[in-house]
Formats: sequence, C-alpha cells, structure tokens
Amino acid sequence: MTEGVPPTPNINPEILKSRKRAKRKIYSADEFVDGILSGNRTILSQAITLTESLLPEHYDIAQEIIGKCLPHSALSVRIGITGVPGAGKSTFIDAFGMVVLEEGRRLAVLTIDPSSGRTRGSILGDKTRMERLSVHPHAFIRPSPSAGTLGGVARKTRETIILCEAAGFDTILVETVGVGQSETAIHTMVDFFLLLMLAGAGDELQGIKRGIMEMADAIVITKADGQNITAVERTQGMFRNAIAMFPPPGSGRRPEVLTCSSHENRGISEIWKNIRDYIEFTTKTGYLEERRKHQAVERMHDTITEYLSKSFYNNSEVRLLLPEMEKQLFNSSVTSYNAALRLIDKYNKRMHG
Repeated sequence: MTEGVPPTPNINPEILKSRKRAKRKIYSADEFVDGILSGNRTILSQAITLTESLLPEHYDIAQEIIGKCLPHSALSVRIGITGVPGAGKSTFIDAFGMVVLEEGRRLAVLTIDPSSGRTRGSILGDKTRMERLSVHPHAFIRPSPSAGTLGGVARKTRETIILCEAAGFDTILVETVGVGQSETAIHTMVDFFLLLMLAGAGDELQGIKRGIMEMADAIVITKADGQNITAVERTQGMFRNAIAMFPPPGSGRRPEVLTCSSHENRGISEIWKNIRDYIEFTTKTGYLEERRKHQAVERMHDTITEYLSKSFYNNSEVRLLLPEMEKQLFNSSVTSYNAALRLIDKYNKRMHG
C-alpha cells in the first residue's frame, strides 16, 4: 500500500449511517398494543419477537402486552395442521389459505420449524414455500423455531395467536413440525385439528399414533392427482373404517376423511366448508366455548410451569451450584435425583430464607 493513502474501509460508511438511522424504536407496552390493534404488522412482528425472547427483562412487558390484547382476541377460527413427512403441509396451506382469503377473511399463518437440539438454530423456510400467501396483503406468515419444545409448536404459540387475533386476523393456521407422539400439544390451543396423510405407503395406519387420529377433527389425504388417485381412494376407505371403530368424539361430530390436490386446487374448498360446518355446529352446541375454557386452564398451568422454571434457573444461588452438580454427575459422584434435590433445596432456602 502506498504510504500516506488511507486504507479502504471494509464496510461502506453510508451503510453504517443508515443502520444508525434505522435503529429500532423502543416502544412502551401501550404503544405496542395501540400498534397491534391498528393492524401495524411491523409492531405485531416486534411484539411476537418480544414474547418469544428468553431475556428476563422482556418477560414483564411481553406479559403486559398479551394481557391488554386478550380482550380483543378469541374472535378467530383457530386451525391446527399437522401431518406425516412429505404430506405437503406448506403447499396445502398455500392453496387452502387462498380459498379462505377469497371470502374476504384475514389470515395469519404460524409455521413452526424444527430447531437444532445442539445450536437451537432453525432454517425458518416455510414462508418461501407459500408463494401466493407470502405476497397477499391480507395474509401474515410468521415462522418460529420450536426451540426444543415438545408438541410440535413453538414455546409461545398460544400468546402469538392472541396477538394476531388482536391485530384483526380472523383465521389462524398453526402448522406443526410434524406428526408424532408429542404433537398433541397443538390440540390444546386450536378449535379444529386437521391431520394430513399420504397414500400409497402401504402402512398408513401403522405409521401414525392412534391418539393423534382420535384427536383429529378431519383427516385429509393429500396429492390426490394423476396416477395416485386410486391409492388415495383406497387409503380414504381404510381411514373411514378405522375412524368408525373409535369412540364418539366430545364434539358430537365424527371426523370426515377428505381428499385433495393442492397443485390442481381440487378438494380445498370442501375442506374449508367442512371446517366452517364444524365451527357452526360446535358453536350451537356450546362445545367450542367449553373447549376454549379448558384451553385457558391449560394455558394457566403452562404459564405456572414456565414462570417457576425461569425463576429457578435465574436464581443466583442455583446458578452458582449448577456447574458443580453437573461436574459431579459427569464424575458419577452423585445421582441425578440427589443433584436435583440439592438444587431445589438451595432454591427454596434462597426464596424463603
């Protein structure tokens, strides 16, 4: 380099200036609520991020926002969607969402991507697979990492539903990670549970837990097009026979087994009609209101569990002792049970001493 010539900066200084100008404003809880109620998507997204935050200083303001939005929620149709790998959940949601939007409704799609158990990282690529919804003015897609949470849903999915409803979205879709024994948590936060299945695997009824089938309010066999139609119809009959053997559901309506082709847009409107008929029926019988009351109780228990866990692990005495207990466990000098009891005892003495 020629002496006297200053080196070229690695980053364009104009970019740095724009970053400073674009520094995110810090809103109060009331400003967040006002923005959400007015339908401001930027503020809604920031509020959801605040709610999902693991930082202790964000917890109180997030709860205040949720509390103030709660009276403006509960006015939507909440639909949970899960399915076997390869069933085409994102493609189905893109087609299904467009049918919903054609009726003049406003749609929020909460997609849950699996997080790495080691890094907690997540790809969050569902939005790119919903080409039509991602550009529709009345659709809002929010991908969230599962962050290791069982149940195929993000840690704060319930709260996110409340915020989206307060922002004026009258149809909420929650797409889970996949199907398995722990996926049943979604049932405690939606009005309608939709299970997507594939045909032609040869062991359709063996590859899914019976408990999830019993909770489904409808089963949809996807990819009913081309040479796959015969296999789809055969699988449809198998599921109908299986459902007939299950005990009657609490809703009073036996789940229907439907078929669809997302690519050919066939059968999608019939699925939406089935959901609307279910909501109308369960509203008249009072089952829907009762189900939401039970969900509120579940939310209370989950909140207690989360609060106590946060309080425990943020306790200064526990944080000091925890590395030592982990070290002793690695050295096999203490049992997991006794290590846990020592930590709990330390926490209780700190809280009550």
